[in-house]
Amino acid sequence: MKKILFILFAIILLTIGILYYIDSQPPALNQPLIPEENEEELMEETEPIQDDQDEVEETAEEENSFSERLSHVVKDTFGRIFQREVKIVAIGDSLTRGVGDTTNSGGYVGILERSLNQEEEIATFENFGIPGNRTDQLLIRLGQPEIIEALEEANIVLVTIGANDIMEVAKENITNLEIKDFIQEHSDYEERLEEILETLSDINSNADIYLLGIYNPFERYFQDIEELNQIVNTWNETGSSLANEMDNITFIPIIDLFAGNEDPIFADDNFHPNYAGYYLMAERVLDYISREEG
Repeated sequence: MKKILFILFAIILLTIGILYYIDSQPPALNQPLIPEENEEELMEETEPIQDDQDEVEETAEEENSFSERLSHVVKDTFGRIFQREVKIVAIGDSLTRGVGDTTNSGGYVGILERSLNQEEEIATFENFGIPGNRTDQLLIRLGQPEIIEALEEANIVLVTIGANDIMEVAKENITNLEIKDFIQEHSDYEERLEEILETLSDINSNADIYLLGIYNPFERYFQDIEELNQIVNTWNETGSSLANEMDNITFIPIIDLFAGNEDPIFADDNFHPNYAGYYLMAERVLDYISREEG
């Protein structure tokens, strides 16, 4: 109990910082992965700051390395199974949108897109990530015609959802936060997540659906507070269990990519991944996709 109360003020400050960061970002749908021609000209005319230039060059080198590690077996697998261009739809929260990636590379979805299509166009992507989305909000969005149409045409669906449900519990009980608040919410969360997965499967029973897990962004600050890890682990166990019950859904764990990682893999908001964090996620997702499709 004391431990939960101890982190109350820290969660308040972090939540305010996260919300401020999200609100300060340009509209998600106005952040193209590839600059338009006039934007490229503007970039050429503007002398870049050296640090930014180094970051861009490092990003390009990492992605080239990532692409080189994409074996021909993986690419042949896509071509052999689908016999045509693969359509990948990503939907969910800020992790899908790529918030925190200051290189404007589109987070893990953007890394996947450029890496898979480096040699030839083998996959098209549609990104329906909205920062702050919870399971109840995603359920509503799954009824939108534009999203339904995209999902019906998809071969692969990537989903990130759930972290904001945990944050919502903290915000709603901000003056008296206790572990029981998360336990009470978990049952409702499980029902909503199950409905999301069933809806996705009903819309397109032929698509391969991948549900990404949740990581604990507070671990680096409160490593001795085991309750936080227990909450995140419970949410992940729920996602994994539900995915295992359905034929076309696979759970992809990512908590191990961030837990205990001392590398700089978080953005300035100390909540979302930075480019390096998304890079790790992209590698993990590709590993699971190639494993399943092979």
